[in-house]
Amino acid sequence: MDSAGRRGSAWAELSLLLTAFFFGTNFVAVKHVVEEVPPVLFAAVRFTAAGLLLWAVLRLLEPASRLKRADLLPVVGLGLLGITATQTVFTIGVHHTTAANTAVIYSTAPVWGMLLGFALGLERPRVSGVAGVVMCLAGVAAIESGGLRLAGTSLLGDALILLAAVFWGSYTVLSLPLLRRYTPLAVAAYPMLLGGIAAFPLAAFDLRLDLFSLDGSVWFAALYSTLFSSAFGFVGWQKGVARVGANRVLVYQYLVALSGVVAGMVVLGEGFGLLQALGAAVILIGVYLARRRA
Repeated sequence: MDSAGRRGSAWAELSLLLTAFFFGTNFVAVKHVVEEVPPVLFAAVRFTAAGLLLWAVLRLLEPASRLKRADLLPVVGLGLLGITATQTVFTIGVHHTTAANTAVIYSTAPVWGMLLGFALGLERPRVSGVAGVVMCLAGVAAIESGGLRLAGTSLLGDALILLAAVFWGSYTVLSLPLLRRYTPLAVAAYPMLLGGIAAFPLAAFDLRLDLFSLDGSVWFAALYSTLFSSAFGFVGWQKGVARVGANRVLVYQYLVALSGVVAGMVVLGEGFGLLQALGAAVILIGVYLARRRA
């Protein structure tokens, strides 16, 4: 590999490390915001604002980039899946469970992406893959059996986070064809903007909000989530997918889980019992087995 290739690889790795940190700590930020702001409304505003920011950056840095008419429906579909569906379900889920539980259960996303690859014929089923799926489900069950005794957790919240993980893993895999034709910035910007706008009709069902009652910490958490997790994080994730592939990039989900659990315990004082720790270990081993390449 030449020096330019090494620099590009190093930047991709650095962006993924930062993205993993921002994604993990974002669980705490979102948890804090949705205690005061309707979850779906926050998701809609957060991703529309981040999408507009990325679109402006795209126009500035890549003025020649234009979405082809043939790709409009795939991009809209990716936005509905990866933003509207994933983030609506995710944000409601975080509201009903702990940031620590969210971090661990969300780390199962690579497995669901793998299953979608099987269904689409992109991958062939392997024994280790099946074992990984079973272990992930067993790990989630362990977290449920231990976590429901702790304050702040609920079966509904954890189930919604699991569903969001299915959507996120699928989004990562389905973004690959577009990354062959567009830059990571474009693949992050267009679906994010369209998906964020599409979430506003869902937010209309719950518009309880008093902006003047929000303190500085809520505004800071909302800004952190919008800029670092949504804007930077999605570009960094897509850049990593384009550079190292979906299989390898999803390994960074381990770091997302670790930073999310630690942030939940340190910042929010959340509990994380022995069964939850055991479940987390089983899930991460399951993800490794599922995504391992012989």
